[in-house]
Amino acid sequence: MNKRISREKVFLIATGTAVLGLAAAVMGQAQNSLTGSGGGKNPGGTGMTGPAVGVRDPGVRAVSIGAGGPIAGLTPAELQFFQNGLARFIEIDSVGGNISGEPGKGLGPGYNSNSCSSCHASPSIGGTSPSAAQYPNIGPNPQILAATDAGATNSIPYFITADGPVRESRFPFMVNPNSTVSTTPDGGVHDIYTIAGRQDAPNCSMAQPNYEQAQALSNIIFRIPTPVFGAGLIENIPDSTIIANMQTNATLKKSLGIGGHPNYSGNDGTITKFGWKAQNKSLEIFAGEAYNVEMGVTNELFTNERGLAPSSCLLNQTPEDLTNFSEAGANIPSDVVAFAAFMRFLAPPVPSAKGIPNNPSAVSVADGLVQFVKVHCDMCHTEILETAVTPTASAALANKPAVLFSDLLVHHMGSGLADNVSQGAAGPDEFRTAPLWGVGQRIFFLHDGRATPANGGLLAAIEAHASQGSEASEVIALFNALSAQQQQDLLNFLRSL
Repeated sequence: MNKRISREKVFLIATGTAVLGLAAAVMGQAQNSLTGSGGGKNPGGTGMTGPAVGVRDPGVRAVSIGAGGPIAGLTPAELQFFQNGLARFIEIDSVGGNISGEPGKGLGPGYNSNSCSSCHASPSIGGTSPSAAQYPNIGPNPQILAATDAGATNSIPYFITADGPVRESRFPFMVNPNSTVSTTPDGGVHDIYTIAGRQDAPNCSMAQPNYEQAQALSNIIFRIPTPVFGAGLIENIPDSTIIANMQTNATLKKSLGIGGHPNYSGNDGTITKFGWKAQNKSLEIFAGEAYNVEMGVTNELFTNERGLAPSSCLLNQTPEDLTNFSEAGANIPSDVVAFAAFMRFLAPPVPSAKGIPNNPSAVSVADGLVQFVKVHCDMCHTEILETAVTPTASAALANKPAVLFSDLLVHHMGSGLADNVSQGAAGPDEFRTAPLWGVGQRIFFLHDGRATPANGGLLAAIEAHASQGSEASEVIALFNALSAQQQQDLLNFLRSL
């Protein structure tokens, strides 16, 4: 079952600062009425007024990077597998593995980028989309360079920009022969680039997707990479814990319009946890699917090339990623297994109140937790779920509090966020509650990266939770009813995570 501890202790865990007394003092404010200079009304999600004037996302927390290392307590052998997986995670793939600086094999025929770490880059390896303009200033969107790497002749589509998020594209519906949108679901990833023109695929002739048509038909949606920090802890949260947490506070959740349910594996009927719609069962499946779908590398889990590519572009024997039986130790597993080990042993982000732009006070950050609970964000963004007492992978992952701020359920997020893609039991407008650990150093928000530093960032993402049919609309109305200072405090708290 989930571990419900005092909110003062949650704040200590969340910020890493000794301010228990301060948090306890401001916690008393939670009994105050939800009035102030905010004007949130109409909790149904239509016609709702926005946040108070002057409230802003503080921006990406700087000073130090709070993620990227191995979880504490690994054995020497486990640490070796973590480091081996990390080395493969940052490796750049080419078609045949014979281009200088690109030793990985199997890229294409279609791809979105050419390395796991190019998408999972910020604030460190295992994260999400990087930026040249935002801390830690890793660099521009790597998909820009990937378009023409090794001589590839791709055009960069309109939704990929140098300082925008890394994106994949999906077409919700099939297109009829007469170029109209059908009602037949598609929903799959359409890789933005092909290997045509590359020096290691000289005879490949393969067109990119018709994005002009997809845009004109309003038949395109996007997704950005999900961070994998703390993924091993998430993998080790028992199904029974998720169900028990779902059943808590049932009356309050009902009054707020909050439901939510797990996504389930169609194979064994157990809960799935990974991906924007919690569509992947395990880290190994998550890795195998991404390797195939995002980079075009066939593997022992996803053995076939995608998209009915022309024979001129099918240049390798499949699967391209295999168990290395002739190797020893950590080199034996396939890349997919090594990626999973890296993610499994990757520590969760370390929270901090230091480095938040505008240097908010400890009082403000502490009050932000009060307001987070007061407007019931925690009904979906559950602070802590406990991992299993008996580990499935490592003692370092057993009986640990995962301070992830997620219930790992999928929820209706309304017409404003709906992408019309169903995956498993997650419907067209349903998404997994995004874990908030590490949000303090996130640059782009929401499943498609639409909330950016240029348009409000974290605050824009919060407001987008409210639309017709969203389970979060009542909570956002309560947020908008807070005073300007209380709203700012909540944002400051989130940037401490």
